[in-house]
Amino acid sequence: MRSDEFYMHRALDQAHQALAAGEVPVGAVVVDDRGEIVGAGYNAPVSSHDPSGHAEIRALRDAGQRLGNYRLDGCTLYVTLEPCLMCTGAIIHARLARVVYGAAEPRTGMVESKANLFVQPWHNHRVAVEGGVLAGRAARLIKTFFAARRDGSTPDAS
Repeated sequence: MRSDEFYMHRALDQAHQALAAGEVPVGAVVVDDRGEIVGAGYNAPVSSHDPSGHAEIRALRDAGQRLGNYRLDGCTLYVTLEPCLMCTGAIIHARLARVVYGAAEPRTGMVESKANLFVQPWHNHRVAVEGGVLAGRAARLIKTFFAARRDGSTPDAS
């Protein structure tokens, strides 16, 4: 089985695709219990005209289509940024076994930053969560994107 860092690098590859498309650079991959990537997605709410077009949602949709089931039992989601409220709900509904994320999202994160929705007692499914995997790389990508937007330059995808 490959390491969490390996899969987070694949999520970062997705984030770079979002960056190249002018979207907030967040990427995600879904990995099954055999270690195969079964879903991938990057942030695209602007270009897709879809408020639910977050990287996590797009990766979950891709995995559901590939596996023929919306329940992704035994799968792990790797995402470069702490999930928001919407994505946390979708993760729980998809019955993922685990979520691994990179950087914290201090404004809207629903694991460690604003709340921890995964531990609330009213959910009928528990998801194991780990944060901070390649957090520095993920945070730099986001900071570079927003710094470039503020000064009107094009962000460097490196």
